[in-house]
Amino acid sequence: MQGYREKTQLMDERAMQRALTRIAHEIIERNKGTEDLVLVGIRRRGIPLAERLASNIERIEGKQVMVGDLDITSYRDDLDRLRERVTVHPSELSVSIVDKIVVLVDDVLYTGRTVRAALDALIDMGRPRLIQLAVLVDRGHRELPIRADYVGKNVPTSRREQIAVRIKEVDGKDEVMILEECEN
Repeated sequence: MQGYREKTQLMDERAMQRALTRIAHEIIERNKGTEDLVLVGIRRRGIPLAERLASNIERIEGKQVMVGDLDITSYRDDLDRLRERVTVHPSELSVSIVDKIVVLVDDVLYTGRTVRAALDALIDMGRPRLIQLAVLVDRGHRELPIRADYVGKNVPTSRREQIAVRIKEVDGKDEVMILEECEN
């Protein structure tokens, strides 16, 4: 990220694998199995995380879990303030979410605005029986009353810091870093 420098590594590849395995177990336990379970990754890094969770759940339970991806771009509340050109990708849910248990998956939970947009997008696709939230990192600083049901790591941060989740499928490697704003 421009204007930021790496400060600390929070998770390496093995720590990320352990966190995702633990979250998979928690999802299975809380929902008493995988019946009617659908994982929905929030574009961009939430999608490969949802796929990894589905793979872990299949390895543990021996049952395949459906995975969809959700693009929340058109549901954002800051579209008028974005400087860069925004591309909206279609959301792909190959299974109906009506009356299903949907676990939204994202990399970082911060203000809660991304999750709010995802909830709006999801509800437009049908009415799930239950919606849960799984995130790799919860960094605090909520602006909306939203909390994750499943968290890989809670990391209190300052507003001068950023969390950078790097995922092999997108970035070529797995790690979570704290970035610190550079002083001018």
